Amino acid sequence: MPLLFILLLFLTATAISAGDLPAFREAPAFRNGKECPRIVRSSLDNPSMIHIAMTLDETYLRGSVAGVFSVLQHASCPENIVFHFIASRLYSHNNNLRHVITSTFPYLSFHLYLFDSNLVKGKISYSIRRALDQPLNYARIYLADLVPSAVRRIIYFDSDLIVVDDVAKLWNINLGKHVVGAPEYCHANFSHYFTQEFWSRPVLAASLKGRKACYFNTGVMVIDIWKWREGKFTQRLEYWMRIQKRYRIYELGSLPPFLLVFAGDVEGVEHRWNQHGLGGDNLEGLCRNLHPGPVSLLHWSGKGIKGP
Repeated sequence: MPLLFILLLFLTATAISAGDLPAFREAPAFRNGKECPRIVRSSLDNPSMIHIAMTLDETYLRGSVAGVFSVLQHASCPENIVFHFIASRLYSHNNNLRHVITSTFPYLSFHLYLFDSNLVKGKISYSIRRALDQPLNYARIYLADLVPSAVRRIIYFDSDLIVVDDVAKLWNINLGKHVVGAPEYCHANFSHYFTQEFWSRPVLAASLKGRKACYFNTGVMVIDIWKWREGKFTQRLEYWMRIQKRYRIYELGSLPPFLLVFAGDVEGVEHRWNQHGLGGDNLEGLCRNLHPGPVSLLHWSGKGIKGP
C-alpha cells in the first residue's frame, strides 16, 4: 500500500488557519538495514551518502512532502539520504517550512537554503504557464552556488513526483564525462521548444549545429556539482536567459536554457525514472501517452497538475 499512505498525506493535511502552511501526519522512522554502510551525517562528502535537492513553497508543499516520503519509503538505506531544500527569500514562512519538515519527518537529515529571487530579477520572461514564471522554478540553475562545496553529486527532483523504487539505483548511474544525467526523449520534435525568432537568427540556431540534441525533462536530473562549477554552467544558462529577454526565443520557462546548454551532451537515464506527463500537456492539460515497461518514478508534470 505504498501509494495509499502517500495519498493519505494529501488528504489529512489541514490548514491551521488562513494563510498558514498545512500540517501533516508524522511519518514513521525509516531505518537502515544491516547491509547499509554507516555514515557520519556531518561529513557531506561521504561516498555512501545520497544528496537530493527539491524546492519548497506553499503552493506545492503537499507534493514535496509526498515526494520525500516516497523516496524514504522505497530506499534501501534511508538514513544515508540527505535532502537539500530550497525556499524563496521572498516567501514569509521560511521558519514554518522548517517546522513542517521537522514535525513530519523528525528523523530526516536535511538542509534548508534561502534562494535570493533577485538572482533572476530581470532574467525571467513570461511563458505559456504562469507557474513556470516563478523565481523558485529557476533555483535549479543555482544549485552549485547553494549547496556546500563538499557535495560532489546531487539529484534534483521536482515537487510533483512520486518515487516507487530505490533511489540508490538512480544515484549510482555512471555519468562518465557528462555533467548531467536525465531521461532523454529523442523522438520529440526539438524544434518546437524554440520560437521562429530563434531559428530565423543564424547565430543563435548555430549553437545547436553538430549536436544530436534531444529533449530531456529537468525535473529529474543527476548532476555532477563539481564539474558544473568547473564549467561555469550557471553562467552559461544565464547567458541564454539574457538572450531570451532580448529576442524571445522560447516559451517554456527554465527548460529551454537547459536544452540549449546540455542537449546532446546528457548521460541518458532509463525512462523508468521519469513516467512524465501524468498531469497532461503544458498547453491544455490533455492526456499524454505513457511509455511502456516498468516504472521507478511517477511525474505529474504538465498543466493539469500545476495550477494556473
